[in-house]
Amino acid sequence: MVSDQDVLTALQSVPGPDGKTPLPQSGALSGLTIKDGRVYLSIAIDPRQSAVLEPMRAAAEAAVKKLAGVANALVSLTSEKQTPPPARPRPAAPRGIAIPGISNIIAVASGKGGVGKSTTSVNLALGLAALGWRVGILDADIYGPSVPRLLGLKGKPEADGRSLKPLVAFGLKAMSIGFLVNEEEAMIWRGPMVVSAIQQLLRDVAWGELDCLVVDMPPGTGDAQLSLAQNVPLAGAVIVSTPQDLALIDARRGIAMFRKVEVPVLGIVENMSYFLCPHCGGRSDIFAHGGARVEAAKFGVPFLGEVPLDIRIREQSDSGHPVAAADHDGEYAKIYWDIAAQVKASLEKGHARAAPKITIE
Repeated sequence: MVSDQDVLTALQSVPGPDGKTPLPQSGALSGLTIKDGRVYLSIAIDPRQSAVLEPMRAAAEAAVKKLAGVANALVSLTSEKQTPPPARPRPAAPRGIAIPGISNIIAVASGKGGVGKSTTSVNLALGLAALGWRVGILDADIYGPSVPRLLGLKGKPEADGRSLKPLVAFGLKAMSIGFLVNEEEAMIWRGPMVVSAIQQLLRDVAWGELDCLVVDMPPGTGDAQLSLAQNVPLAGAVIVSTPQDLALIDARRGIAMFRKVEVPVLGIVENMSYFLCPHCGGRSDIFAHGGARVEAAKFGVPFLGEVPLDIRIREQSDSGHPVAAADHDGEYAKIYWDIAAQVKASLEKGHARAAPKITIE
């Protein structure tokens, strides 16, 4: 039986719309469906280039037809800027390339780095697991993978045929580029390489049956975020920010981006919300306080909670024993569990959604 990955591998020999980048890494694939040996593939292009890119379409169709197990293949060129006539109902967006066995995929994102997004991702995943869900976590921060250190995981994943087996810690299935390269090695990759790596870590991993896959996104609103939103049916996104104005400016951009690509924002977490002195117990609002709550109200999205700046959270994260797993009855574990409970409730109310097409003006 032919798989999504078989098709993507066959398309590696076909240059994308720019004439250089392999089609799977070009960002132009907007839909792939396989049914009873028949493959349906759509490529999003500028409508003014339809005649010029017809040879690319024909080459892609020929490459797919050569695959064993393919009875027929239909490759079409689509325009992201086309809109239906006003009198007709708007057609549903094409479905992205889903990952079998995973009920919900959520992104944990931030507009900028250094706000504790990875720590939040890991503890949120552990909170969801504590609530009875089967959970995995994907470290999509190719340039700065943190999940291996946060979960205390070392070693390389084993291969099972074409798939990698995720490593497991505290009941979480985990995958990261950090398992495949040395911790000191710099990932000097351009955007298309990053996008391809994230897609492989999503689809070439034997995740099994999961209620939720938490994706720890790289900071910003670039190729990785857009590719994930375009190609994967995301159930929602959680935004992490500190309360200071500089971080909140970037958090607004993150919210705007996910709304533009029609990914529901499940809520905002205010990390490093305040500091409690371990010696005197006095409280200091080092990065101000309450800004994320205000932004949540302004944008009409849930405010999920405040996480303090505390040395125990930092120490347990650095040691590979995140607080939500190492201190079940502690006050900070309960904060993350409460955040997880809100996210779980939102996901249970929602439904699986198709990945939207993205138009960049």
